[in-house]
Amino acid sequence: MQLDLYIARQALAASLIVIGSLTGIIWLSQSLRFVELIINRGVPLETLVFLTMLLLPSWLSLVLPIAVFVSVLFVYNRMTGDREIVVLESSGFSPIRLARPALMVAAVATAICYALSLWVIPVSYREFKDLQYQIRHDYAGLILREGVFNSITDNVMLFVRTHRAGNQIEGIIIHDERDRDESVTYFARTGRLAITPDGPTLGLTSGTRQARDIRTRKVEFLSFDSYDVDFRSVREDTGRAARDRNELFISDLLNPRVEFAPERDFGSLVAEGHHRLTAPLLALVLPLAGLAVLLRGELSRRGSAMRLVVAVAIAVGLEVVVIAGKLLAARHAWLIPGLYIAVLVPGLVAVLALIGHRLRRRPVPAER
Repeated sequence: MQLDLYIARQALAASLIVIGSLTGIIWLSQSLRFVELIINRGVPLETLVFLTMLLLPSWLSLVLPIAVFVSVLFVYNRMTGDREIVVLESSGFSPIRLARPALMVAAVATAICYALSLWVIPVSYREFKDLQYQIRHDYAGLILREGVFNSITDNVMLFVRTHRAGNQIEGIIIHDERDRDESVTYFARTGRLAITPDGPTLGLTSGTRQARDIRTRKVEFLSFDSYDVDFRSVREDTGRAARDRNELFISDLLNPRVEFAPERDFGSLVAEGHHRLTAPLLALVLPLAGLAVLLRGELSRRGSAMRLVVAVAIAVGLEVVVIAGKLLAARHAWLIPGLYIAVLVPGLVAVLALIGHRLRRRPVPAER
């Protein structure tokens, strides 16, 4: 029991370090996608952090199997280099017995991956998409920002000097290039924003309209007491009618309905569902494969480097097969059993290798 705790603690600590490192790298790279929400839409930093944290379960489901595999390789390779494995083998420990603490950590990681895949990811990703939709369609918050030029779209720029209660605004400049034949600039003393089911409309009062013909470069001026500028055409969407596959639970994926996706995408949804049932097993299969390579053959520093290379190559190959199998199964339903074969067969082979081979160490020549 003490041996199990000794190895398990080291594997767990190494896993946490790898998880933190990989997750941090992914978080930094993915966060750059949302910088425009701060620049163009004035989203608070804490909202952006919360938005990215909702994606954390998706990242963890990818990172956990790799982290456990790397930590197991690190711990057992270090123990081999320090001759601890040789001492334990001399004490009568079999390969499967030596692998037990690492497999305990891997089993916990597998259970976490299943919890993430079957429940946490759909819930968190749905919250992420809903919040993202609200931010991108918060026209009042975007249009009523004071003292900055707001890019409502690539073709519409708006400036508001002062925002009063009741969506009343003062000091308004609008530059509109939605029409390919002319660009229009509005200057108004006051105005009022109205949010309608069809989109926002801005009613201007006491201002001028300056239109410039793109071809002739002729400019026309119009003074007005009141003028309505319609922003309904800049809407990005009419509502969240469709759901992303990451938002769907396993029952919805295995039994797709038209309300979630068009019928032509049913094959990819079913393949995604079976992928969620098989991919978490990599958190157990990858360490098993690594241990089957490390804990067999001659235990020496000279041979450990080659075994590490072989273990990593097997892990990479399994990841590629699982990803490719998902893509192929989305097109050909008869390949879905291959998703299970791709993870179960290597795991079974690794278990048989650990059970069927004794550790061998290089014999020490007798002293003369």
